[in-house]
Amino acid sequence: MRLIWLTLAALCLAAPVRAESIAAPEVRANDSWSYQHTVQTRAGWNQTRVQIVVDHVSSSSIAISTKQVGSTMPPGQQLTGTDWSRTRNVNGRQTVVNQPFAFPLAVGKSWTVDYTEANPNRAHSSEHLHHLYKVVGWEDVTVSAGNFHALKIESEGEWQAMLAPAVSAASGSRVDAQGTTTVVQTNRTTPQLASGRTYKAFWYVPSVKRWVKSVEEYYGSDGQRTEQYEDELLSMQLAN
Repeated sequence: MRLIWLTLAALCLAAPVRAESIAAPEVRANDSWSYQHTVQTRAGWNQTRVQIVVDHVSSSSIAISTKQVGSTMPPGQQLTGTDWSRTRNVNGRQTVVNQPFAFPLAVGKSWTVDYTEANPNRAHSSEHLHHLYKVVGWEDVTVSAGNFHALKIESEGEWQAMLAPAVSAASGSRVDAQGTTTVVQTNRTTPQLASGRTYKAFWYVPSVKRWVKSVEEYYGSDGQRTEQYEDELLSMQLAN
């Protein structure tokens, strides 16, 4: 009998521990969250307060209204995925460009967002972006709304862009004994490949139904950070 008990105990110890699985939140109409939104670029920084309200929910999407607190402008309406993913038009098709969560969530789970876009702006003739997301683990985080035990998701990615050919001209005046001469200098940009990196982090709290904090950073070809976006939860009101 003792041998049987020891054998069962050994099997229990050897059995893998099942990771906790976090299901998608039950988002409802009139759920709302208020965030402090901070943007930093090479040109400077700006901080605003943004309120997000759920208008309605379907089996595949969440319709939200986003309004800057204190602004006289009407709120903007947007559809997100039920995993709070963002989509937009890429080469004529609706494409996921940001997916902070892939439910059910479990520590160690990973997923990717990868797409190539033609002519995304005047400077680039094409861009390829690759983001790898991974559930890192649980962390205690403190924000303005309080203290939370959050599941942290990180994303490390990279972008590659083909610089579009362009011609720019700069003119100036030169004065000498013969008079004033206008000098025009022409610069040509030939197609060449540029690359950089991205970093994102989201602290998700199941009872909040969204992240309580997020950071998104973008780095240029020189390794310097060009943009940073940060959200911090200020308050929330969840519908019953």
